[in-house]
Amino acid sequence: MGRGRRRGGGFPRPSPYPLPSSSSSSLSDHPPLHIRLRPWILPVIPVPSVLLYLHLLPTVTMCGIFAVCHDPSRPCAKYDLEKAKEHSLRQFHRGPDCRGSYVHPESGDILVHERLAIMDLSCVQPLMGSSEHHQVRPTGKVVHNGEIYNHVALRKNELADKQLRTTCDSEVIIFLYEKLRDGSFCNLLDGVFAFALICDGEFMAARDPLGVKQMYYGVDKECRYFFSNEMKSIEDITGETKLAPFPPGHYYQPDKGFVRYYQPLWFDHRLCTKEADLTLIRQTLIDGVIKRLMSDAPIAILLSGGLDSSLVSSIAAREMRRLRLPIHSFAVGVDAKSPDAIAARKVANFIGTDHHEVHFTLEMIDIRFQEGIAIIDKLVWHLETYDVTSIRASTPMYILSEYIRKMGIKVVLSGEGADEIFGGYLYFHNAPSEEEFQKETIERVLHLYTADCLRADKSCMAHSVEVRVPFLDKKFLDVAIMTNAHAKQPKAFMGRNVEKYLIRKAFDVEEDPYLPREILWRQKEQFSDGVGYSWIDGLMSHCASQITDEEMALAPSTFPINTPHSKEALFMRKIFHKHFPSDEAARTVRKWIPKWQANQDPSGRASLVHVNSISNGTDKPAPISIPFGRTQQAYFYEAHCQNLHRRTTP
Repeated sequence: MGRGRRRGGGFPRPSPYPLPSSSSSSLSDHPPLHIRLRPWILPVIPVPSVLLYLHLLPTVTMCGIFAVCHDPSRPCAKYDLEKAKEHSLRQFHRGPDCRGSYVHPESGDILVHERLAIMDLSCVQPLMGSSEHHQVRPTGKVVHNGEIYNHVALRKNELADKQLRTTCDSEVIIFLYEKLRDGSFCNLLDGVFAFALICDGEFMAARDPLGVKQMYYGVDKECRYFFSNEMKSIEDITGETKLAPFPPGHYYQPDKGFVRYYQPLWFDHRLCTKEADLTLIRQTLIDGVIKRLMSDAPIAILLSGGLDSSLVSSIAAREMRRLRLPIHSFAVGVDAKSPDAIAARKVANFIGTDHHEVHFTLEMIDIRFQEGIAIIDKLVWHLETYDVTSIRASTPMYILSEYIRKMGIKVVLSGEGADEIFGGYLYFHNAPSEEEFQKETIERVLHLYTADCLRADKSCMAHSVEVRVPFLDKKFLDVAIMTNAHAKQPKAFMGRNVEKYLIRKAFDVEEDPYLPREILWRQKEQFSDGVGYSWIDGLMSHCASQITDEEMALAPSTFPINTPHSKEALFMRKIFHKHFPSDEAARTVRKWIPKWQANQDPSGRASLVHVNSISNGTDKPAPISIPFGRTQQAYFYEAHCQNLHRRTTP
């Protein structure tokens, strides 16, 4: 069971993901480029003021990408475009509105794009470069997932001599490559991205500095390279040879391999010695939030009630109010008394949002397949991890994003990254020295792509909702991480040592405060704890009832890679193995384990520092009942499961 099953030599699974009926069209001037628009219309929140404002904004790309590169130094068969499109469709949930594809007529390299359209359906990918070197056919094409926040500045400066065709932020990528012909141009991009491009027969793929956008690569037996936002699109092609996360802050070209382009000074913890500048820290975070309001679709805020999401929410609410935009915030918990729900309610009242609470019960993970373990099973398929921490925290986020999407909202802001930057997890109280504290914060930041970024992206994109994370803004990272460790370590305040003291102090202003003081100085809760302690306890109990002692004893031989050490971990690992059976897939996962404490359970309550100071509260709005209907995403997931059954049934 520990070894991966052989699966078809890279051919698509039998009848894997049937396409909805749709019309298709091709651009007659450019025969290799194919565009397919999907016929359904997604709901849009009915706010006229939003629509009046949004038509002035650039098109933003939320999607799934898939690419194939044939190494010119190793002759191999050209990969079939139809097979590529079929594999790409497994990440249909990332872009359910339309798709495009391109195959280079000589190299055979392939680009496929699944698009989550916002308003401008005329802007489709792959996007074209210029026609300077060819009278008819443009020199290059690009598929991109993410946002380039400085694309307007790039058009006015570096690309001032170019004639770009659209207002789409993605377009600057291909024009910059045409001009500079060097992958280091990624340093000019201020944003998050996973992209692949083909220009004059040259292939390049790249990922943003910290891996906010998910991306994997694999190599098959014929040495063809495959790239995709999600592992499920390529695991049965390359799982027997090579499969791994695309390293953040790198680009790839066949003649150079993987090249690191992002190398900030803070990679060396010994250089992180700057004095704390509270004003600069506050202003760079404000700037990071405001730039992430760039969108031509309604934006909402994930307001957990913790410090990080509350700060982001407060900053965003001020700017959205200035722009006369509606402000929706969302919280999730097992009931109205959960610690985060109580805190989120206080923040929403303070900053003036239209607040929504979504409550889920333990019965959703314990009674019926459709409303119970199906959520965990489906979530593992979406997350592509067996890490207990990620799954615990993703379940409420997955449920919440489904509700958000049903309201017609496609973009949300969230607070991921602050705990890693400022040492916010409770185990940081136990750091043996300032140097070890600083090293651990940097280590956590550099591996966010395996944990919080993965969780936020995949649990929300499962329902076609994109998450934006202002704390991971490059300029903010430079300011915050370069600050000396002493300033970031826990400090005594109001009778206890307070984690993330620096960011709290930066926003502790008397005039026009951003948050109530009891929220600003609230103790850290892990997200999965904060939605309700009974959630973790119930999940652990359920998993323990599903795993026998005999199975647990055999775990080292069954799963020699990252062997599960608890019944909960083994339960999750078995689900992961069902969907992704190769050893290479197992190696893509990094387990989140706290440091400097005896109890290795990732729950914040496992730390001796934890103090349960949450009040019960008296305001108890009625829970929102969420119907779990059979969505488009569910249709394709069910097709995947049916196909698994066909492959494994004798």
